[in-house]
Amino acid sequence: MGRWANKYVIGLTGNIATGKSVVRQMLQHLEAYTIDADSLSHRAMAPGAPAYKPIIDTFGQFILDADKNINRAMLGQIVFSNPEALARLEAIVHPVVNGAVTALVSRAPQKIVVVEAIKLLEGDLAQAVDEIWVVDANPETQLKRLVERRKMSEAEARQRIAAQNAQSDKLSSATVVIKNDGNIEETWKQVQAAFNNIQKKLNSAAPAPAQAPATAPAPSAPPQRPAQPEAAPSAPAPAAVQQPVLKQTQRLTPPDMAPAVSINVTVKRGMPTNAEAIASFINSATNRNINRMDIMMAFGQKSYLLAQDQTERVLAVMGWQVENLITRVDEFYLAAKIPAKPVVENLIVAVEAASKDLQSEVAFFFLPQNVAADLVGSFEQKGYEIMSVEQIKIPAWREAVQEIVSQQKGAVILSKKLGDRILKPI
Repeated sequence: MGRWANKYVIGLTGNIATGKSVVRQMLQHLEAYTIDADSLSHRAMAPGAPAYKPIIDTFGQFILDADKNINRAMLGQIVFSNPEALARLEAIVHPVVNGAVTALVSRAPQKIVVVEAIKLLEGDLAQAVDEIWVVDANPETQLKRLVERRKMSEAEARQRIAAQNAQSDKLSSATVVIKNDGNIEETWKQVQAAFNNIQKKLNSAAPAPAQAPATAPAPSAPPQRPAQPEAAPSAPAPAAVQQPVLKQTQRLTPPDMAPAVSINVTVKRGMPTNAEAIASFINSATNRNINRMDIMMAFGQKSYLLAQDQTERVLAVMGWQVENLITRVDEFYLAAKIPAKPVVENLIVAVEAASKDLQSEVAFFFLPQNVAADLVGSFEQKGYEIMSVEQIKIPAWREAVQEIVSQQKGAVILSKKLGDRILKPI
């Protein structure tokens, strides 16, 4: 039994570059609430955050960069080569992170919560969760990911791997082991099957509804969310329930339609079963040449929302993610010859609703530099402001925006605060 009443908490761990974040994102697709404790530790070190001054007092002013931020790369070089220094850093950061995790779990509207932490088993969280999931990959895969994706030298990558506790210790404590050596569909099948087992366990443990008296009319039952079907091993991709986030009817008049016609606009969360449709739509909107597997790989990093009409024709696709309590929408594609404004407004409402379920503090949309003025106006009517990177004062927010802007030169940044900050300045 975990620490949190009325929650079922999965502790997700595994050594560096095994793919924990990919598995966490998959669990978010399945509508679990997910927390990245390691990202929270970075937030805890930001200027004004609770761990900032204690870390400087412990390690010295020389670990600060020109903007007075803690240089995490420099700090990492110190602690990963010195176990005593690492222990001192963890003694500062872990209590702060544990407090933030407790607040997030307690406030989460979802029944199933996932806490990803590389040091899960070495701290108090191991006794607080209901299950321990360990993501496993062979050492050659770990090394390759660190060198290719994180741009580490081979020597630095080997040092990081060697500095961690043995993966075998984590595996011996696992309730569930997810093998993640590169085949994203195989990983997805494992995640969905293990998640379905939890849902079955929770459903079987739920008390039976009270029976109405025989003479009384049967009350109408509230609508229930259908249980996730278990993935069939022989299927090319596991089946998954696709839940609408928002459904509205708009009276749209595309340019090629003479009289106004009613179109039911449904915004749904895309699932891996929609990968082919998402790839096809993006290709038609951009003249790119991506395939289903490209989208499957993207599902390890982000989510998609699809706006469809009543014939399930895709009107728009939005790629977004919530990381470190920050929503970033970095892909936005619209079909031609439709009035975009109502579709865009529905997508804004949908992504905000999903973001608030994930306790996101702020939303950022990144649009092309030549975006139409009326679409920008749609965002402004919903409370968004155009801003530059320099205008963003909160370090974690600015860092998240800078990452996208460095990839999308000249992007228009639209921002809106969604909720309270978790690690507030002291």
